[in-house]
Parts: sequence; structure tokens; C-alpha cells
Amino acid sequence: MAALGQRVEPVATTDALARARQRAALVPDLLVEARRVVNTVITGWHGRRRRGMGENFWQFRPYVQGEALSRIDWRRSARDDHTYVRDREWEAAHTVWLWADPSASMLYQSNLGEVSKEWRALVITLALAELLSRSGERIAYPGVIDPFAARNGAERLASALVHSTGVPALPDITNIRRFSDIILVSDFLQPVEEMLELLERLAKHGVRAHLVEIADPAEEVFPYSGRTEFHDPETGERITAGRAEVYAQDYRNLYLARRQTLSGYCKRLGWSFTVNRTDRPASEALVRVHMNMTADMGYQGGAA
Repeated sequence: MAALGQRVEPVATTDALARARQRAALVPDLLVEARRVVNTVITGWHGRRRRGMGENFWQFRPYVQGEALSRIDWRRSARDDHTYVRDREWEAAHTVWLWADPSASMLYQSNLGEVSKEWRALVITLALAELLSRSGERIAYPGVIDPFAARNGAERLASALVHSTGVPALPDITNIRRFSDIILVSDFLQPVEEMLELLERLAKHGVRAHLVEIADPAEEVFPYSGRTEFHDPETGERITAGRAEVYAQDYRNLYLARRQTLSGYCKRLGWSFTVNRTDRPASEALVRVHMNMTADMGYQGGAA
């Protein structure tokens, strides 16, 4: 009996970074097939930073008559003949948190998929870091790296991931501020109750979430027949089915019901839910996430 899938070794983050940067550089070419949305992607990946009440310095700008004199930066103004104001960042909606599922189930790759789910999740996460940092967004990774703004966002995130240890199975959202965005990249095969609890906590925090489900084609179609041994990568448990095809329809129903439950929850909150199969280009997920982040989705900021 030939194996239809296997557990692969964890992806080296530096290799995933190379793939992510290549993917980001090729975004215009890869999006030709995605209904000519390339112009939206190129011009739409813009930051949402603007001046306002915040803790971090953003920029110097010329003083406008009528503004409070206390806002003038006299040291900067002394350098030439102009008067400058020191602006701080408005911190309501410009931090994007990224998270890729570290669970053992993400190491699966079937003969129908081009890469493992873990590889795809890291490529998408690091490609997003590259694109978001280029456009001036602040990015962060819960439990790994705090919010920062830099042109080399992908490199900094990859380095932080390399040196991180003991990353929990679900993201720690304690430090995520209200009005932030978080992009969760996972197969979402955890117990659905655990994921719904996390999403409810995000909603109560006032955080806007975008879920990207990574799916291996074999997980959707269940191509198994005859005597088949199934291995749970999380628990190590093994189950042998004498005629696997008997369970195909029940499996598909449960698999799709889980997806519909999560996507339905997201829809009620005005969040987004994207599916990316590992036999499809990762760029498709980038396009969808971009469109969902920039669209007016009627975010409610509360629990369903």
C-alpha cells in the first residue's frame, strides 16, 4: 500500500524567508491570473499610519499657524529657517499581528500537495511581513516580537522566530491592543471550541481578525481506500481502517462543517476567512488577505 501523505521535518525559517521574499518580489507576475488585481495589490499595500495621540515618534512636519506652540520641536527647527512640529503616531489601527500555527499537524504533506502546510504558512506569514513592512505598517508576532516598523520586517521576524522557543499552540493575545489587526495562518484542526474561544477573546479585545486556512488537497477529498492506517501527529495515536472509503463522506461532512463554523463566525463579525490549498499558489492568499484588509467590512468590534 503506497503512502498518500507523510510527516515532514520542520521548515528552517531562513529557507522559508528566502521563499517568502521570492514570493513577495514576484507578486505582480503571480497576480496576473488573479483577475488582474495586480494594480490593486501594488497601489493598495499602503500603510494606515497617521498622526494623533500615541507614544511613538512618527515624523517632523512644518508648523501650521494656530497649532499649540508646545508641539514645536525647537531643536529640529533650529537647524534651518523653518519651524517644525514633532508628530506622534496614531495607534488605533496600524499594527498588524502575524501568527503561523506551530502545531504538529502543520507538518503534513500529501502526494497531492506541493509543500507541507507548515512551509506554506511560513511563506505566507513572512511574505506578509515583507509587504506590510515595505508599506510602512507596524507588524508584530504574539509571544515572539513586539510591534515595530522597519523596511526589513521579514528579516527581523524570521530572526525572532529562529530564536524563539516554547511557542504555544495558540497565540497569546494579552498584549494586542484594541483596533489592531491579526492574521492567523493555520489548518485550524484544533478542537473547534478552542478556536472559537480564542476568536471570542479577540472580538472582546476589539481586534479585527483575518483567518487563512492552509489545507492539503488530501484533507479535503479524502482519497483513501482499502486498509489504511491513520496517524495523529498531535497525540501519536494510530487508527487502522479496514475499508477507509466507508468513512469518506462522514469525514468530508465533518471537515467542511468545521470550516463553515469558523467562516460563519468570522462573517458575523465582519472578519475575513480565506482558504489556501497547498496545490495552489501562495500568492492567491496574499491577494485575498490584502483585499479583505483594505475593504470596508463593517467591523463591529464585539462578540457575536
